[in-house]
Amino acid sequence: MEDNFFEMILAEKEKKEMAVLMACNEKTETFGLSLTEQEARELVVCRNESLKKYRRVEFGNGILDKLIFTFCDSQYINQENYKETMEKLQDIFYCFKNEAEDQLTDDELLSFMREQFEEICMGDTEYLESTCLPRFAAAIRAGYRGYQESGGNGEYENLSQEARWDKDLYMDVVKELFW
Repeated sequence: MEDNFFEMILAEKEKKEMAVLMACNEKTETFGLSLTEQEARELVVCRNESLKKYRRVEFGNGILDKLIFTFCDSQYINQENYKETMEKLQDIFYCFKNEAEDQLTDDELLSFMREQFEEICMGDTEYLESTCLPRFAAAIRAGYRGYQESGGNGEYENLSQEARWDKDLYMDVVKELFW
């Protein structure tokens, strides 16, 4: 009896999640992105696997709709890679909620992820997962709180270990070489 009740609750939750994801298409179609029912179902399954993998529990609505709305206008996401990118981003999200010891709000983490995805990682989820987010999470675990004022925006330069492109320096060198 208990198993049937639990299964009914899960089925109802999945039905609501599917409705929320399908409703996201109204906004994302503007950017040339939409999910089929099968793709939405696969995202829910992937989300459940990520929750299990990272030993997390979600109450109420999941993160998928916020994740979709945060990334739907990305220059690096198109219809061909949309579902797979969302699967990877949600897995990364749950991983780094844990890595940051839940000290970040969902919005702070999503803001940081989006900014790095667009500006530093150039749409490369592997780079996001292996470089930007580990550094950010390590800084947070070590006591860094600067992200709270910024909402997670503009934080990576404080943590970056790579030299960045400097246009002015480049132009100075070009002038020296050719003038």
